Amino acid sequence: MTDGAFGVPAAGRASAPDGDWVDAMLLAGADADVCLQLGRAVDRRELRRLVSEHQSLLGQAGLRPGGTVTLVLPPSLAYVASLLAAWRIGAQVSLLDHRLAPREIERAIDRLAPQVVVTAERITSAPLSGYAEAVTAVAAQDAGQPAGTAHCLIQLSSGSTGPSKVIARTATDLIAELGRYRQFEEYPQDGHRIVLLASIVHVLGLVGGLLHSLHAGVTLVFPSRVTADGIRAAVAAGTEPTMVLGVPFHAELLSTAGGPRLPQLSRMVVAGELTRPGVPEAFTAAYGAPLGSMYGMTELGVIATDLSGGHRPAVAPAPGMTVRTEDGELLVSMAASPYIGLVDPTRWSAGWLHTRDAARIDPETGLVTILGRLDSQVSIGGLKVDLTEVEQTLCEVPGVTAAVVVFDGAIEAYVVLADGCPATSVTAALSGQLASYKRPRLLHQLPEMPRTATGKIVRDRAVLRAHAGQRTAALS
Repeated sequence: MTDGAFGVPAAGRASAPDGDWVDAMLLAGADADVCLQLGRAVDRRELRRLVSEHQSLLGQAGLRPGGTVTLVLPPSLAYVASLLAAWRIGAQVSLLDHRLAPREIERAIDRLAPQVVVTAERITSAPLSGYAEAVTAVAAQDAGQPAGTAHCLIQLSSGSTGPSKVIARTATDLIAELGRYRQFEEYPQDGHRIVLLASIVHVLGLVGGLLHSLHAGVTLVFPSRVTADGIRAAVAAGTEPTMVLGVPFHAELLSTAGGPRLPQLSRMVVAGELTRPGVPEAFTAAYGAPLGSMYGMTELGVIATDLSGGHRPAVAPAPGMTVRTEDGELLVSMAASPYIGLVDPTRWSAGWLHTRDAARIDPETGLVTILGRLDSQVSIGGLKVDLTEVEQTLCEVPGVTAAVVVFDGAIEAYVVLADGCPATSVTAALSGQLASYKRPRLLHQLPEMPRTATGKIVRDRAVLRAHAGQRTAALS
């Protein structure tokens, strides 16, 4: 017999997560302390009031300790209040990005089987805004099922390399990650500000942005517009030391746009994928502040960091993180599987999470260099080729603004070229930088790179081909 949304045996169900941690770690603080900035300042008194109001709405829809709720909301005060209210009740919360297509949301809800779904009945948002004003609609689901485990958070992976995975985390796990963030001397702490560009549905923006800010007394700022001018205006709006948190795409946006230096800007930190060569130097030249990086996964949150760019391209394991390599793959110590349902031994086994990332660990310093996805190592005529090396080299070619390199019987490149840059110039540039067996045989030109809702480049070959259409050239 099974019971619960993912077929977890009813007899083995753990108790519901205790919601007391929300008040103790996220909502505590002086009433007048400003904790959020979404076009206006929100202090802790107001946030606590809103959380209580949303807790009442969720309770009226039948949400109880051990229940399940899915949030499908834009970044907004309503999202924050609904999330904290559900956790305060002791419910298991699953998060869906509101930018998913209706059919994608429908399939995800069928997969998650929540008892309550919270959507936006009305959204007021300007184009490219970093936040919205949302009026929620709370609906009970007849087919919903209670939580099968004591996990408080369910997230779907970004899907940048294939189908999304269902990943579960406990309150204890989230609290431990918040503890890691508190130990980073270079990460914003009490009295500082974070301008958030990363999605708060996914782990970087959720934990590294929202939860850390509430826990550490940091003011979290959502920019009025996620444009270079809008981001700079958000930084300049306060006097406190300010960090910008986003993905490499945002760093490129700021670097290429230029603009005045900002004395408040302490650094920018990016995560989610490898940063293109030259971007850190361009960012620092433009703003006089370092571009740092973090490495993490939805399954664990932050794993390693280089917040000041001093170890580039390496990162240092976060406090409490134990890592090793096996056959070139990075493994991270993790006591229990983060996946709901049956455990895939190729993803987690014997206390180790298999990242599917190729890496090298310096035996003297312990620094980790991420070399790209493990499946980026291919054999061409018996010779090993690292597709990440090819992609990084291609990204350094003048006129190439974005690139993805894949293997489909032969090495192929999907590129976005600057206006006036011919494909032949790419061929000429690569001939002097890569051995012939490493060079792409086909170059597919895209008007822009397909990206996930979080800004990560989609690497699924079928999606890339669809975006490229007929714009393909053979490279000799």
